[in-house]
Amino acid sequence: MSTLLTVLLVITSMLMILMVLLHKGRGGGLSDMFGGGVSSSLGGSSVAERNLDRFTVGIGIIWFACVIALGLLLAY
Repeated sequence: MSTLLTVLLVITSMLMILMVLLHKGRGGGLSDMFGGGVSSSLGGSSVAERNLDRFTVGIGIIWFACVIALGLLLAY
């Protein structure tokens, strides 16, 4: 069981890194330093950005559940 959770944790960790890197920079951070603040958003967030946000939150919840489950499993 712990092996399955560990593999799931590694997969979700890699997906979280990918999802965060795919997000558009919102300004005021490191993205402005490298030219990310040049573009302006004309109509708010698009459908693709909202779906990316939902997918990132879903992966984050799975990641968090794996961390808690592994902690509880390995504590005993």
